Amino acid sequence: MSFLDDFRSLSPAQRHTFLASFLGWTLDSLDFFLLIFCVKAIAADFGTKPSAVLGAVFLTQAFRPVGALLFGILADRYGRRPVLIFNIMSFSVIELACAFAPSLAVLMGLRALFGIAMGGEWGVGAALTFETLPKEGRGTFSGILQEGYALGSILASAAFGLLFHWIGWRGLFVLGASPALLVLYVQTRVQESPVWLAGASRRKERRVGPLIPAHLMEFLPTFLFLVLLMTAFMSFSHGTQDVYPTFLTVQVGLKPETVGLIGVLYGLGSIAGGFVFGLLSERWGRKRAIIAAALLSIPVIPLWAYGHTAWMLGTGAVLMQFMVQGAWGVVPAYLTELSPAPVRATAPGLAYQLGGLVTSWNGKAQALMAERWGAYPPVLALTVVFVALTLALLAALGHEAKGAEMTA
Repeated sequence: MSFLDDFRSLSPAQRHTFLASFLGWTLDSLDFFLLIFCVKAIAADFGTKPSAVLGAVFLTQAFRPVGALLFGILADRYGRRPVLIFNIMSFSVIELACAFAPSLAVLMGLRALFGIAMGGEWGVGAALTFETLPKEGRGTFSGILQEGYALGSILASAAFGLLFHWIGWRGLFVLGASPALLVLYVQTRVQESPVWLAGASRRKERRVGPLIPAHLMEFLPTFLFLVLLMTAFMSFSHGTQDVYPTFLTVQVGLKPETVGLIGVLYGLGSIAGGFVFGLLSERWGRKRAIIAAALLSIPVIPLWAYGHTAWMLGTGAVLMQFMVQGAWGVVPAYLTELSPAPVRATAPGLAYQLGGLVTSWNGKAQALMAERWGAYPPVLALTVVFVALTLALLAALGHEAKGAEMTA
């Protein structure tokens, strides 16, 4: 059965839920990547080096676990839908404020707040989605849902390539406030998770419980493994994405239009990878799909990091992100299937974002190493080799829970 067949088989309420979660993650990603593409321009505006601006990426990632915990607990107690609405409004307003930052220090503070808002969206959206959708085709839906992140990078790439010369980086951040419009769709079309509604009585009892739910403590061994796994996943994605536009602009010297086009192309490759490996995970299992995608990224390194032309680099970027996001496409279903209902909005998102916290210095560290060595390619290549092998090993050691029932 194809994705379109699976999608047509959903009820209208299920379709709206999937679309809302997908678009929420897409627009959250758009707001994150707008800064990634504007690093050189922001550095020039504030009279500093790109590595200093990439410190804002560190702060965003460092504060994402705070948002995952805060919004996750709220969603587990008070419902997925209202918390998702509040979450989308939060990161939209903060993105708008970034457009008016008078200094790098203020921008840094705002990106830390943005990290809190960004950290909450993924876990809440994933819980709402997989508690609403049937288990059939879950791997395929997971692959598409996760690639909302890639679509966000495509939109950021296109906006940078088409609009940067006209409106500058501040104008792009104003554009980044558009996700607030999604709130209207969620408010009018999306229903609350049926699984969360079914656990109403137990939820009332937990409202007077401790801030950290007891269920999360019982889940601790698996949770710690998921944090370790997500650390490898985060290193895989951010290690191949965060400094790549800077590499293309600073070292290769490509124009914004070319960098934007390459970003769009590797974003499309990301979506294709998430779809293909998400579908394969329904046949092979989650673990095998992750391992295959991780190991297949290594042969792509020569084109991706050492290509001599924009065409070669673009081809390498497409293939690299096909593999990287192919592995990532399995993550929403895999983490949600392993998490018990009482912490399903908290645990996956918190593990996801704690992995990001551990690797939050990745972009800045890569930029500093490249500035010290005078070259980005060896830094990029070493990152992929080490992280891909680590991810494959961790996935092999993990549990398989494909097709687990989403019960209250």
